[in-house]
Amino acid sequence: MTKAHKTLALVWIRRDLRAYDHHALSQATQNHTQVQIIFNFDSHILNHLSDKYDRRVTFILESLRDLEIKIKEKNPLASLIVCYGDPVIEIPKLAKQLGATHVYANRDYEPYAKLRDEKVKAALQTEGLNFLIFKDQIIFESPEILSKQGLPFKVFTPYKNQWIQRLLLSQDEALSNFSIDFKVLQGNQSEWPNISDDRWWDIIGFHQTKSLLGAGTTGATELWKTFSKKILSYKVARDFPSLEGTSHLSVHLRHGTVSIRHLVRKLLEDESFKNENIQTWLSELIWREFYQGILDQNPHVVGGSYKVEYDQIVWPGSTEHFHAWCEGKTGYPIVDCAMRDLNQNGMMPNRLRMITAVFLVKTLLVDWRLGEKYFAKKLLDFDLAANNGGWQWCASTGTDAQPYFRIFNPYTQSEKFDPDALYIKKFCPELKDTALKNIHSATDLPRSYPNKIVEYETQRTRALSLYSSLKNGS
Repeated sequence: MTKAHKTLALVWIRRDLRAYDHHALSQATQNHTQVQIIFNFDSHILNHLSDKYDRRVTFILESLRDLEIKIKEKNPLASLIVCYGDPVIEIPKLAKQLGATHVYANRDYEPYAKLRDEKVKAALQTEGLNFLIFKDQIIFESPEILSKQGLPFKVFTPYKNQWIQRLLLSQDEALSNFSIDFKVLQGNQSEWPNISDDRWWDIIGFHQTKSLLGAGTTGATELWKTFSKKILSYKVARDFPSLEGTSHLSVHLRHGTVSIRHLVRKLLEDESFKNENIQTWLSELIWREFYQGILDQNPHVVGGSYKVEYDQIVWPGSTEHFHAWCEGKTGYPIVDCAMRDLNQNGMMPNRLRMITAVFLVKTLLVDWRLGEKYFAKKLLDFDLAANNGGWQWCASTGTDAQPYFRIFNPYTQSEKFDPDALYIKKFCPELKDTALKNIHSATDLPRSYPNKIVEYETQRTRALSLYSSLKNGS
């Protein structure tokens, strides 16, 4: 498509809240003389959030305000249009009102998003308008990484090997830097207020919360600067919560305030690219794409086990034990501190996500879907594909050959990954004067601290019996 005379295109941003290396925005500004960026607060999504102090909504709104600033730095006359409502109604209505000929967007792989986009496309076509969609939030889509049989991978390691091989063979194409012509960006000509207007909190029906991480591209840039200085200790440090060894970029990847291509380019530029620490962090980025592909190709994982036979399990865990887990009152310090961090801050290091998830499923014997939903409600960086994939990995119902008999021991996990109990004491202050050996063994703890709600050894035996009965077909 060549730039037509005075044609207007809308770029509908969703999980791509940035003004650089943006595929849809690049295509639109190359092909049209006028381009308007729009964001829709989706009423279907927001209405399902019961907590009106949801941290994620604050992060999105602040990221949009940061994006507005970034755009105006390049073109003072440009501005976002932000609207609220059902996107199937709002996007076509805005396109018609503004006289757009095309709507551009970047692809989303979640079942709801795919259905929403099909409905928007149909509504636009009814008005004689075009809907164009592009790959942006991942390096490789599922059909691009296939086994020798031409099928999507079901196990991570061969997927990762093929992913890296393809990257090195097609690096320039895979890591394209999509440039933007800011001169053609337009100002807000709609009836909706500018995103800087505080009325937006009332419009969407939410309250502003304290920002724990910097939002927008500005926040992502600062986090990368910090993490890049310590990435060469990542492989070990990431497992020790008191060391703050992780990047905290997951929320920015979730909302596209950082470009995944930009991050991978940065890794490849590093002279120590083959260093095991950098390779370990790259693996985490590849895990993210692996789970995106699993969700895209297997939508049944939303609400059901990837290995469907595991849906036969009747989980005997109690509601009381589930609530104790949610509140960080299980009597196991390594579990409780992680859950309290989640509840207070919406954050939890990956090692502790595995510990708490395995504990819920294989020690408390509670259905993994309840834990998945709780994380979905609380995590600042909640991503359906990653959250679902992680929970199914821990529950042994997912793609990888995670043996059902591999059950994390909360005592050894505590002693190994928080040996001085620095993280534990931060979120379980009742234990600040308790001997380390008692904390790690969860014995003789202060009366102010909850008693153990179950005995690990007993529950481990029950878990093995529960899984083996399924394996044996009984």
